[in-house]
Amino acid sequence: MWSCDRTARDTRTTADGIKTRYFEDILGELDKAFDIHAACGSRLGGVHIELTAAEAVTECIGGARGLAEGDLKRAYRSQLDPRLNYEQALEMAMFIAAQK
Repeated sequence: MWSCDRTARDTRTTADGIKTRYFEDILGELDKAFDIHAACGSRLGGVHIELTAAEAVTECIGGARGLAEGDLKRAYRSQLDPRLNYEQALEMAMFIAAQK
């Protein structure tokens, strides 16, 4: 079984020293993983996502709400990998569910 951890890779640091990820980059990498497995005749067996539904965080840039670098100061709480907020997590779940 293949597993893919998309949030722990390719973090970026803002000019203010905040560690973040671009949501569109995460989706793009996940999309490539699905494509690679489809081309090889295998299936992606799992995806590990850093997220929180309990806290209203702003740690990753992008998503349907269009969060920008300036929004990170509102609710950045991560001491480790940037987490998706509940909206971004739901958007990602819908993306994964749409894959064949």
